[in-house]
Amino acid sequence: MRTPPYRIETDRLVVRCWEPRDAPLLKEAVESGLTHLRAFMIWAPDAPEPLEDVIGRLRGFRADFDRDENWIMGIFDADEQQVLGGTGLHPRQGPGGLEIGYWLRADAVGNGYATEVAAALTRIGIEHCGVDRIEIRIDPANASSLPIPRRLGFTEEATLRRRLEARDGPMRDVVVFTLFADELAGTAAGEAQYRAFDAAGRPL
Repeated sequence: MRTPPYRIETDRLVVRCWEPRDAPLLKEAVESGLTHLRAFMIWAPDAPEPLEDVIGRLRGFRADFDRDENWIMGIFDADEQQVLGGTGLHPRQGPGGLEIGYWLRADAVGNGYATEVAAALTRIGIEHCGVDRIEIRIDPANASSLPIPRRLGFTEEATLRRRLEARDGPMRDVVVFTLFADELAGTAAGEAQYRAFDAAGRPL
């Protein structure tokens, strides 16, 4: 499997590897809607975090990216002055596949950003990284996220019971969506447009 691009540009967004200097923007994005994020994101803090803690987390994300262990990225507006959310290609579902995860700040929901990002990452995972399948896993209570893989041409495989870690209480169910490489053509994901760049800024 090839390393994902360090930087991806879509029509409206920049999706790229996190850098420690992004910490103030990430801190502002998370703290602008903590209640919104806590509903489904177990990593969301209970209170505002010290900036040094956010810097440390981003250093870890960058290290994982450079070691080809996990590819966690930020979602930025076109001029990179605001963090709109986060995403990633995660190798946690076994050989031959990558899982797309994503979150958006509260005031960015409803603009189609998650669909735009997931579509581009689906093509990148299959065409650039060379995997056979892309998965998206969603809490069935997350009504705003469930239409995204359906819109992009993914197949709803199953609802697995008690598979997602919860912040408090019992494990949560998860809906599994999959799109295989030989199914990409003709889907909305397959039509996604993007520009990709490597760690040195060279076009891919």
